[in-house]
Amino acid sequence: MAGKPWTREETIIAFNLYCKIPFGKIHSTNPDVVKMATLMGRTSSSVSMKMGNLGSFDPKLMRRGVVGLKNASKLDEEVWNEFNGDWDRLTFESELLIAGLENKPIEAIQSEYIPELRLEDIPIGKEREIIVKARVNQNFFRSTILSSYNGKCCISGLAVTRLLVASHIKPWSKDKENRTNPHNGLCLNSLHDKAFDTGLITITPEYKVKVSSTIIDLVESDTLKRFFLDFDGKAITLPERFIPDPIFLEYHQQVVFQK
Repeated sequence: MAGKPWTREETIIAFNLYCKIPFGKIHSTNPDVVKMATLMGRTSSSVSMKMGNLGSFDPKLMRRGVVGLKNASKLDEEVWNEFNGDWDRLTFESELLIAGLENKPIEAIQSEYIPELRLEDIPIGKEREIIVKARVNQNFFRSTILSSYNGKCCISGLAVTRLLVASHIKPWSKDKENRTNPHNGLCLNSLHDKAFDTGLITITPEYKVKVSSTIIDLVESDTLKRFFLDFDGKAITLPERFIPDPIFLEYHQQVVFQK
């Protein structure tokens, strides 16, 4: 409804959509925007405008000269800052709000790229809550990373969604606070994800691919050259939003990378 004040909960849902929909597809006719607007009792144009308002606080867009809409509210700024300060909590909170609008349990949120949750053998309680939250946050992280990179591997440019991975720069097990932080993510194809995860390649704080001598010292082959050596020293394709934090990249280069 036009003129209806936005609540904190609605703004958090709009932020969730802002993260998961590619920037160039944020418009009033986008099916995901239309669906959420219907559930919220708002027009799709008002939801897309709210997402544009949130984009006005995105520093990556500012550096590209994209300033977003100019009538952002104090609430928009508060929600933006709150998300950037606590991704893990607010990621789950936003998904919980969406599940409530859709009138379904949070564990019903699934992705065809993340194995289905089977909770039948897990008793209701703290352990189950932890598992559900981790899976929901994992799904959000993947959606946000693939959206930011427009569904393309940042090294090879591969655009086959089923072969893409939302890869953590600082490993999941090493940094609980940044497990869902999109600045700690890269969109990689499955092969380069495995190589990155095991330290055979890294991305420097200058956003260039660096191949480990462990690979370089192997017997040369056309396959090795095509998939690894040809990318050594090349710049990655940066995302439209949530540029990788150099601090995380430095950690990977110093701790995970096989020098």
